[in-house]
Order: sequence, then structure tokens, then C-alpha cells
Amino acid sequence: MLIRHTVSRFLESRGYRIERATNGAEALEMLKTLQPDLILTDIQMPKLSGTELITALKKNPQTVGIPIVILSGRPREQGGIDDSRACFCVHKDIDIEEQLAKALDALPE
Repeated sequence: MLIRHTVSRFLESRGYRIERATNGAEALEMLKTLQPDLILTDIQMPKLSGTELITALKKNPQTVGIPIVILSGRPREQGGIDDSRACFCVHKDIDIEEQLAKALDALPE
């Protein structure tokens, strides 16, 4: 919950409007009526995992081009996720805002 609040607050400070889904299935449903500039997803979610969400997004012509940032509990070298379909992977740790800033700066215009 603290991570979600921190990430939301940080993105809002950078001018993003935030829409929140509690799981991957809810996110897919929301995306039927929304066209976001960016999708942040956790990998471990109920109903539809982040990996399954990314697969669905990449198969859909309306969402295939939306940049995706993964939130991961552990760095790749410690068994965390490494999904090349995402633009960036942010690790849930003390410097999450710094990592988010780097991710946003790396996104295509």
C-alpha cells in the first residue's frame, strides 16, 4: 500500500493522471475505455498476473504501443523479473522515486 501511494504521488507530481486497478483483470477491463500514456504493473497480482497482463497488452493493437514499467520486489540478479517486453523495471526499495525518474526519462516521447 505504501509503495502504491509513493508511486502515485510521484507520478502525479510529474503531471500524470492516475487510474488504479487492483488486479490485472480489472486493468484490462479499464483499458477498454482508457488510453493511458503509461502502464505500471506489479508482477504478483490476483486474478491476472503482471506477466499475463503484459501478454494481453502486447496482443491487443490498441495497447501494444503503450510503454510498460514493471514494479518488482527483487532485482533480476536476486531472482526478480526480467521481462524484455517492458520499457523498464523498477525495484520496490528505498530509492523507488529515483528509479521511477530514470524510467520516465528513458521512455520514448
